[in-house]
Amino acid sequence: MREVTNVTADAHSQHGYITSKDDYLKRLKRIEGQARGLQRMVEEEQYCIDILTQVSAMTKALQSVALGLLDEHLSHCVVQAAAAGGDEAEIKVKEASEAIARLVRS
Repeated sequence: MREVTNVTADAHSQHGYITSKDDYLKRLKRIEGQARGLQRMVEEEQYCIDILTQVSAMTKALQSVALGLLDEHLSHCVVQAAAAGGDEAEIKVKEASEAIARLVRS
């Protein structure tokens, strides 16, 4: 991954999700609990379909976090970089494009 250099302003150094950080942390802790629940289900040899249902719920929760972060990245990081122009804009757009490709493949 290429690094963006010469970013000096404080506004540029904060990530777009920073205002929603607590919400993301709550959601990720819930997902962590779901993962532990899945482990327990397997340990207790529960029914396959019940486990798969929980895997699906956890996957959707992770996708929701990913889409939220992507939206924050586009509306904050990419917009600021585009306004600044130059290499930084090109790098941010490429990063966003690659992230979208990874999400589509998953």
